Amino acid sequence: MKYVLVTGGVVSGLGKGVTASSLGVVLKACGLRVTSIKIDPYLNTDAGTMSPFEHGEVFVLDDGGEVDLDLGNYERFLDVTLTRDNNITTGKIYQSVLEKERRGDYLGKTVQVVPHITDAIKNWIESVSVIPVDGKEGPADVCVIELGGTVGDIESMPFIEALRQLSFSVGQDNFCLIHKTKPTQHSVRELRALGLTPHLLACRSAQPLLETTKEKLSQFCHVPVGNILNIHDVPNIWHIPLLLRNQNAHNSILKHLNLSKATPPDLQEWTKRAENFDSLTNSVIIAMVGKYVGLTDSYLSVVKTWVGGSNYMPSICALLHACIACSLKPSVNWIAASDLEDDSALLTPEAHATAWKTLRNAACVLVPGGFGDRGVKGMILAAKYARENNVPYLGICLGMQISVIEFARSVLGMERANSEEFDTQTADRVVIFMPEGSTTHMGSTMRLGSRRTLFQTPDCINAKLYHNSEYVDERHRHRYEVNPNMVDVLEEAGLKFVGRDESGKRMEILELPSHPFYVGVQFHPEFKSRPGRPSAPFLGLILAAIGQLEAYCSQHQDDS
Repeated sequence: MKYVLVTGGVVSGLGKGVTASSLGVVLKACGLRVTSIKIDPYLNTDAGTMSPFEHGEVFVLDDGGEVDLDLGNYERFLDVTLTRDNNITTGKIYQSVLEKERRGDYLGKTVQVVPHITDAIKNWIESVSVIPVDGKEGPADVCVIELGGTVGDIESMPFIEALRQLSFSVGQDNFCLIHKTKPTQHSVRELRALGLTPHLLACRSAQPLLETTKEKLSQFCHVPVGNILNIHDVPNIWHIPLLLRNQNAHNSILKHLNLSKATPPDLQEWTKRAENFDSLTNSVIIAMVGKYVGLTDSYLSVVKTWVGGSNYMPSICALLHACIACSLKPSVNWIAASDLEDDSALLTPEAHATAWKTLRNAACVLVPGGFGDRGVKGMILAAKYARENNVPYLGICLGMQISVIEFARSVLGMERANSEEFDTQTADRVVIFMPEGSTTHMGSTMRLGSRRTLFQTPDCINAKLYHNSEYVDERHRHRYEVNPNMVDVLEEAGLKFVGRDESGKRMEILELPSHPFYVGVQFHPEFKSRPGRPSAPFLGLILAAIGQLEAYCSQHQDDS
């Protein structure tokens, strides 16, 4: 196995994940099979219980792993399917070591950071790196490893030491270190002091670096000029692999790793994708009504807006994929759900007026997932506005539950209709806590990962958007669901649950047939969206917003 390690210095948030993913794209374009591992030095076992305000949105994998968002980058860029073990955390490592200690596996020895923790890290990396993630037999050729955080952090030290030992044990021609940073010399000196020497530098800047600057960096950091990569601002994130290719990053890596079987990189499709996006002129206005709009990272899988000091354009995420499929640029207007509420009209009238003006100017409405009761009233108002005014609406997870609550209140006259999550005492429980859920533990206790949804009829919008499939496998992350005892009443009033789980008792997809596009999905379709293969519900939302949904469905009905 060949390892490519990407580290960062001084500050986090310089886009190591995008750089690591883009390097993987270039290596894959050279005919190599690529897998990836993300190391997060925090003590949490996984990202599942972390606040979106602190860590951004959780990314969910097929196996139910709740992982760092960078794994979403890897999946989308490399078109692979990763597992929870591809995300290593300090919590996982210590948990595995302590479990062994309790079993007596260490035969009475004193358990220490070195060698026991560092050995566990090395063993984890070596075992996970050989697991195929691209649907083919046998291990990949290259494993790209991203070490989260910054070099020098006390929490990163065991990983740095383990990676130093790994580089020694596998040999220099099997281990390539790329260090990404802004103020370069200081962090390179820090890295060297810890026993790791970078073979390439990836320097983040607004403008292309001058050759004289590269020469200076080469002199002070002991890295050849040809191995100094410049990640400068580009029109959109799809240009990053092209930027690396144009600077011959692949040649430097292939030469160092002695990968003679590689071919010249074929990035024609990637080039076309980047250039096509640059040439788009028309846009569609999308209102995103959510809880966490104060921090764009919270909905990064839905709209990837690159923040944290970088100026990259919106990246490979669900709305972007859907819009590009329709030759459009997404124009996303973020609305804090609480600003739509009646209380906001009294407390913050300007924000209230702006929020409603933004909602009314949108061609479609998206209500993404979330937890807790903050902003729920505003989401219900947004769902009601979309339903009553025939504005295309897509509700994801909580967004689907919101549409059920609104329908029950407005159409069925159940004024107290609610979810048990928001009102445990309500008599009209249209959304309930799932029976198998845990009321005492939070981590990994939700309904997680890929689950099958069966279409109840081929004559529904979503079945057509999913190319007339009988079923679809999508990823889930929820602990509340539509109350099955309320389904008949809701359907008699016109709301149709066109997708259900294999038991037939768990509602997965709802539609309002009398509406141009009023859709709710209990799963998270954004997690499996890919460039060139947009998520079906997102594509339907955009098609409906521009008045092309019916024609699209008719065309694909004929094609089948």
